[in-house]
Amino acid sequence: MRTHANYALLYVGAHLGPDKRALDLGWADFVGDRTPVHEFEVPTAEARDAYVGIQAFDVGEYGHEIFLNGEALGGFDLPVVEGWQYWVDALAGVTLTEGTNTLQIVRDADTEDSFAVGNVTIHWKEPVE
Repeated sequence: MRTHANYALLYVGAHLGPDKRALDLGWADFVGDRTPVHEFEVPTAEARDAYVGIQAFDVGEYGHEIFLNGEALGGFDLPVVEGWQYWVDALAGVTLTEGTNTLQIVRDADTEDSFAVGNVTIHWKEPVE
């Protein structure tokens, strides 16, 4: 079966943290411990080999989570990096479904970490008809 790549690009634009004064970012809205739930469409029931790419700024702790369709990805989702990073994580333990899917970033509230998320891209392969 032949496949081609597809993706959904989401602008999250969120500053997560216990204090909105921790980062001075004009492009990111302060959201506290969790971003709003973002929706995206997957046009096939046969999405596979999926992964997420996330543009993050100043992540200082490992315990933050990426949720797809209400399910947390396995392992650590955002590595600790000062400044900007683009991190790619396989969708282990979660499945994309045909139609509307959701994404949410949740901060580990047991830390004092403040970080920001810019763009998130969800990639998958789908059959070519």
